[in-house]
Amino acid sequence: MRVLFTTYPERTHFLSMAPLAWALRTAGHEVRFASQPKFADVITQAGLTAVPVGRDRDLWQILSRDPDWLGRSDGGGMPMPYDVAAREPDDITWEYLSEGYETQVERWHKSSNVPMVSELVEFARHWKPDLVVWEPLTYAGAIAAQAVGAAHVRLLFGTDMYGVAREHFLRLKAQRPEHERTDRFADWLGGYARRYGGGFGEELITGQATVDLVPECLQTRAGLEYLPLRYVPYGGPAVVPSWLHRAPEKPRVALTLGLSTTGHGGEYAVGVQDVLDAVGELDIELVATIAEAEQRKLTRIPGNTRVASFLPLDALTATCDAVIHHAGFGTLATTALRGLPQLILPWDNDGPALAGGVARAGAGLVLNPRRASGADVRDALRRLLSEPEFRAGAAGLRDRMLAMPSPNDLVGTLERFAAERRGRVPAAPVPAGV
Repeated sequence: MRVLFTTYPERTHFLSMAPLAWALRTAGHEVRFASQPKFADVITQAGLTAVPVGRDRDLWQILSRDPDWLGRSDGGGMPMPYDVAAREPDDITWEYLSEGYETQVERWHKSSNVPMVSELVEFARHWKPDLVVWEPLTYAGAIAAQAVGAAHVRLLFGTDMYGVAREHFLRLKAQRPEHERTDRFADWLGGYARRYGGGFGEELITGQATVDLVPECLQTRAGLEYLPLRYVPYGGPAVVPSWLHRAPEKPRVALTLGLSTTGHGGEYAVGVQDVLDAVGELDIELVATIAEAEQRKLTRIPGNTRVASFLPLDALTATCDAVIHHAGFGTLATTALRGLPQLILPWDNDGPALAGGVARAGAGLVLNPRRASGADVRDALRRLLSEPEFRAGAAGLRDRMLAMPSPNDLVGTLERFAAERRGRVPAAPVPAGV
């Protein structure tokens, strides 16, 4: 079987996809990973075969000039309209969803997909994959799959805010008079589908099925077909320092607030110096992975604190008693697999939703990073380390994750899925403006 993975050049999204690509390859399948040219080195560093397609375009450069480019979010941590996944149905309006999709199609989704679509379809026609696996914002993958009659699945890197928002949109769309059912998303993707001999279907937005790395107790789901998959920690090339081989003399706590945003010129939402000062009062060892730009802002390092720019998180958490983090899914899932209590300061994307799930599972505590003081962090951490129910909750969350199918286990499911869903290659392309 030939399997084509694709993502726009976002490293954290790729890292969540790589273990499944390895599993398919070691099972004897041919695997290729397509993205924009500048991303080829990230793919090949993971031991996978890169296919550069299209031209480079960096959405983060736009966001650095205009942080509000993706539209205002009224809650839930996601930009509109995807923040509606955190709302009650009666609080969601057709106008808000329509405006949100108009904004995101023009600003986000076109920026991420248009540079790739043409050459991705061209490669798919040449290579003829049986299955296409795309992360939930790379709709170019669904278009390419349809163009060659391949089966295709989304692979989530967090909660399915996108599927839930679309479900609400379709619910409200059905209630509108027919002449008012404007659907900018369908118009845009349908135009591309017709160009390559197909037509619009909801699978271009939410896939024929969705591979889900998030345990059900943390997930926000739509009424779609989900294929559960256990998260496998992978953070890219890394070296484990020798000091991590030695058992800590005191309870060790990791502090990590994410590398994606700071790597693109952003800042942490929490005051790092305030947190270090307050946690420095505890009889623990704190290991803080802090981006170099943020390290330069620090004026002092407490005696119980070790600061590093980067450490392999899976190796670090293996030596820890608790983790303080920002609710990035990779960090949260790696911590959960170690059965560790979590102190979460969520501030972006689906972080608030994921953090809420951890709290409901009894596996941690949640603080608002824009309101919490260093003292708040210190006091919450003291609870995590002293109250046994948090470790029990964390163990329960770990067991739920370990019960999910591994990437190797999912290979057979995907083989059967591709055999059942592969379709006839469409006729010759139909010219159409997009």
